[in-house]
Amino acid sequence: MELIDTHCHLDLQEHFQRFEAELARAHAAGVKTIILPGVVQAGWKRLLQLCNCSQGVFGAPGLHPLYLAYHHPHHLQELQELVSANGSQRAVAIGEIGLDYYPENVDRTAQQELFEQQLQIAATARLPILLHVRKAHDQVLATIRRKHFTQGGIVHAFSGSYQQACAYIKLGFGIGICGTITYDRAQKIRKIAAQLPQESLVLETDAPDIPLAGHRGESNHPQFLPEVLETLASLRKEPGEVTAGYTCANARRILNLAD
Repeated sequence: MELIDTHCHLDLQEHFQRFEAELARAHAAGVKTIILPGVVQAGWKRLLQLCNCSQGVFGAPGLHPLYLAYHHPHHLQELQELVSANGSQRAVAIGEIGLDYYPENVDRTAQQELFEQQLQIAATARLPILLHVRKAHDQVLATIRRKHFTQGGIVHAFSGSYQQACAYIKLGFGIGICGTITYDRAQKIRKIAAQLPQESLVLETDAPDIPLAGHRGESNHPQFLPEVLETLASLRKEPGEVTAGYTCANARRILNLAD
């Protein structure tokens, strides 16, 4: 089975010092395609360099809502120029972008402005987006509707309600399923993952974050994605080959990846 990890920070050297070795282990585990989302402007150069020299690795440069102190106005202009040169850079989306109201005292106004500016860049470049959303799904959905954004994308590590997931799906978004579902106590997301339609689901690790139940206390790795697949297939009472097939097809469709 071939798998696609739609959200993995394999470009972060402080966590993955030997990129080639990590990539080889992922490939050996069947993870043949990996999407690297951006977080801050300083990381875009390495991220896209790795994409350009690695088979099956694609980038999604963007400005993360929780790192406002690292973002500057000219970064938005740079992002716009970067994705307009899309063909040589292997950028398949803008990410990870969105709203995060989980921490106390976040600047919601600044997050909103940054989100809307990046939505416009994605719309102009006709690229999908990788969404980072915590405690703000209704606000993100309202923004997407108000801005008439039609390029779709993926809601990374989805943590909302079934109704919110359905609302994203109606707007052309896939729902990112990660290692959270491997925990028995995560009943809400396990139930949602079992109920959503096939055509809405994609897989991710968010490595090095969100370690799986079988790897508590460890860093996460893209080579663990088959364990997410196995859990999802079990929850949906279907063969793993079936789950792998449609989650990969969904990722290719949403991100416009070649077969």
